[in-house]
Amino acid sequence: MGRLTTHVLDAAHGCPGRDIVVDLYRVDGDRLEHVASRTTNDDGRCDSPLLEGDAYRSGVYQLQFRAGDYYRARGVALTEPAFLDVVVLRFGVDAGQDHYHVPLLISPYSYSTYRGS
Repeated sequence: MGRLTTHVLDAAHGCPGRDIVVDLYRVDGDRLEHVASRTTNDDGRCDSPLLEGDAYRSGVYQLQFRAGDYYRARGVALTEPAFLDVVVLRFGVDAGQDHYHVPLLISPYSYSTYRGS
């Protein structure tokens, strides 16, 4: 069975992104269907996959990482509104693939992602 996982690395502090809320949505036209929410652990990873089993199916998905809340909790002085408050990644999943891993590298003013392994 396939699964979707993620993790967050904080490039500004050189550490895993701990206690970041991650929301997953399935995209259906203009509509977003909430699928799951997780909070990253001490290693910047979610303790369980965002999608697995019967929920793991082909389609367009959107991950939302609450990066602004994370940096505020760390005491980082952000502009208001924050330049990056919620980082949104929209991507496609082919359920014929066993595993999609979508990492996020963040700082208060930039981010990058890729399809990991």
